[in-house]
Amino acid sequence: MASVGSPSETREYVLERLVGEVGDPERVIGAARAMAERAVPAIADALCEALSVRFELEVGQIELARLAATRPESESHAMMVVAASATSPDALMIVLDGLAAALVVSTVFGADPSLAVTPIARDPSPIELDVALMVFNRIASGVNGHGERALDIRFPLPPPLYGNELKKLVIRDTPAVRIPLLVTAPAGKCEFVVVMPQRVLLQHRGDGFSAAHQQPAAWGAHFSGEVMRSHVEVTATVRATRMTLGQIAGLNVGDVFAFDDDAQTGVQLAARGKTLFVCEFGRLGQTHCVRVRQPFTPPDMIDDLLPSVPGR
Repeated sequence: MASVGSPSETREYVLERLVGEVGDPERVIGAARAMAERAVPAIADALCEALSVRFELEVGQIELARLAATRPESESHAMMVVAASATSPDALMIVLDGLAAALVVSTVFGADPSLAVTPIARDPSPIELDVALMVFNRIASGVNGHGERALDIRFPLPPPLYGNELKKLVIRDTPAVRIPLLVTAPAGKCEFVVVMPQRVLLQHRGDGFSAAHQQPAAWGAHFSGEVMRSHVEVTATVRATRMTLGQIAGLNVGDVFAFDDDAQTGVQLAARGKTLFVCEFGRLGQTHCVRVRQPFTPPDMIDDLLPSVPGR
């Protein structure tokens, strides 16, 4: 599941690890909430049809997270399903904890709603796994949506994971968003948790955002911005005069020599060994300064080699 086989998947994985969240936090949370609020009625209708009982659902507090950190502990007796899509092997993760699983199972088998539901504190039975998978499919279908903005989730979903299977599961450490769906049922309250990678969310629900369109332009712009904010040392060099090696070897502390006539207007501004501009040396109040005159143009090598050829 954590494998990144294609070059594009590898690039996305590396970029996400380097950069962190792939979108503005407010934009990510806003997109997640809009998606969840659209999905809630469809999920409630699907569960009512399957369970013959109406569950009231509302969107809880959405949080940014890392995908790997949202995996439940193997000792928690939670069940989780990982759904793949056409663009991601882990486009959607859904978690039912012990209380949510117990509440759904008790509803399916018509338990007395006046009795408090006891959370499952053991490995789930085959029947409980079947019921959980039914709920997972209804939730995933509601989140998937329809039309051009659908997530393209691959159905049917794989069997739920629990216990040691959760411990063995390898999950990418990528930016994600955690969406809790708060459930009120006749037998009590619980929480369904939906987790999505931010890249998948924004690709399908980011108001026109497309990860495909971001490659390479948007990522290039992002890193170009980071590069342009980096600090470099800038050096202004005043050309002195031409001297022989013998004259240079004979210089001593205190010796004085004159600049060329155009030295003050031929200052070269350089950064990291690359000459950038031709500047003019001067003063601004009590401060020495240089004023940029023009971009630096390297001399033509042929002109240097053949300075006296007629007609040039």
